[in-house]
Amino acid sequence: MGCDGGTIPRRDELVKVKKKPEQKDKDAELAALWKCCAITQDVLQEPIVTCHLGKLYNKMSVIESLLDRTNMPPQFRHIKSLKDVKLLKLTKNPEFKRDEDKKGGSVDHRGSPYICPVLSLEMSGKFRFVAIWNCGCVFSERAYKEIGTKICHKCTEPFEEEDVVILNGTTDEDLQLMTDRMQIRQAKNKKKKKIKSEPSEEVPASGSKRPLGKQQQQQGALKKLKSLSKIGNVISSGKVTKMEEIRKMSAQYSIADDQKASDVYKSLFTSHKSEKEQDRAHWVTYNPFYN
Repeated sequence: MGCDGGTIPRRDELVKVKKKPEQKDKDAELAALWKCCAITQDVLQEPIVTCHLGKLYNKMSVIESLLDRTNMPPQFRHIKSLKDVKLLKLTKNPEFKRDEDKKGGSVDHRGSPYICPVLSLEMSGKFRFVAIWNCGCVFSERAYKEIGTKICHKCTEPFEEEDVVILNGTTDEDLQLMTDRMQIRQAKNKKKKKIKSEPSEEVPASGSKRPLGKQQQQQGALKKLKSLSKIGNVISSGKVTKMEEIRKMSAQYSIADDQKASDVYKSLFTSHKSEKEQDRAHWVTYNPFYN
């Protein structure tokens, strides 16, 4: 029957112990941030974008969430339009095995499809990576600190300190830093839009500034376009044109008033005074049926 001296029960058989909650694998959770979309948890597929806070997304998932705002989780409400995400220029890992599962081979679950273009470090979560908001280039934080220049390593485009976005920052300090830099970039964009929206001003001879009306601005723009289109037609032909020839293309130019043209040359045109005195047709439009 048991417990008669022939068996020795263990403690876990006599006492019910509370089960411990299942713990997540930290390595697997960290790797998922670099392989899955932050919104839908689908596998990342190009085109891949990032937000101001450094999260990675599939671009199509962001577009679908923007079209239907009810599908946008609360933690991603800072993405209000496609201007709040940046397309990433990633460097592919030549040693990553992608399609071997279709051929019956093994699949590389631990490797990363992208690497740092400078140090060839895998973008798998073991190393910190940064992206430049201006150009979208991605490289490791170690390469960014060791080189120590404010010029992109891939496209050589200059950038500022606030343009550096830490991808998948795990600490609260990283999140706060990315939030502050996001506010700085948004303030700069608002300032640029305000400058572009301001009307242009004309400075008269007195020195006081007087804003131009919309009709005057349109007329001035039309005159510039007409003159530029005439000059552009000549320049596009590949011939070298002198300023004197460009002046003759204007609508106000008249051969009869040109002091440099000879009288013989002027007599070839109907605007000459000698053509007004004769009764017969001009030689250019001569027709024997009219005489």
